[in-house]
Amino acid sequence: MIKYTEKRVPCPHCGHQIGMTVDSSKGDQDFYDDCPSCNHAIHLELKVDNAQVHLTVGVEDHSIF
Repeated sequence: MIKYTEKRVPCPHCGHQIGMTVDSSKGDQDFYDDCPSCNHAIHLELKVDNAQVHLTVGVEDHSIF
């Protein structure tokens, strides 16, 4: 069953607030996406803990938030 969650995260390069829709039904995930403002790659790590969904943002595997 697909379980979408809305999250807002800042770009670690330019600070632009990015709205993200993530599918937490697949459990923990590790992926990259580009900032729509500055086009730099952003490392995103999704952790699912019971009903809680945590999305951390980083650059080159160094967590920022």
